[in-house]
Amino acid sequence: MNSIKDILNKKELKGDFRNKYEFQAYGNRLAEEMGEPQRRSLYIRLAKTVDRNLLEVAREYVMRSENATTKGKLFMWKLAQLRKGKETTDTL
Repeated sequence: MNSIKDILNKKELKGDFRNKYEFQAYGNRLAEEMGEPQRRSLYIRLAKTVDRNLLEVAREYVMRSENATTKGKLFMWKLAQLRKGKETTDTL
């Protein structure tokens, strides 16, 4: 019976050094899914400051969209729409 340490060493599984915190991991994943790895810091900041539910709704909208040529733009547009809608419901 092998220990877990031996199994992990065999598979050479390494964590991503950029993901020290959970919001960093989420932001990095968003950047990869939107095809904009150069804007990683923007997505990390969004993951840290914006409600996660809004980000997930916008992400799912983009992933379902079949004709999206620029996923990042579509994501930002949908996120702005969701945030605007949330602000109007919060003030009522």
